[in-house]
Amino acid sequence: MNTLRKTWHPYVSPFDPCTPIKVKTYSTPPNLYMGFQPPGLEQFTPMEALRAGTLWKAFYDPWYSPYEKAREGQ
Repeated sequence: MNTLRKTWHPYVSPFDPCTPIKVKTYSTPPNLYMGFQPPGLEQFTPMEALRAGTLWKAFYDPWYSPYEKAREGQ
């Protein structure tokens, strides 16, 4: 199963004066995991689509900070 949030481990120099960030995260859009747009996808209402930024619910991806762990499951 593909996830929308990925992690990577940057290089940490032994001479870096700052506290290193050992794991960084980034978000990937849902359309990367669909080879094509299948017919009959569920749609938002016009007003919801304007708020969400997309007409199709399958392509909606709200961005949450990686520090908001409680909201990730929603």
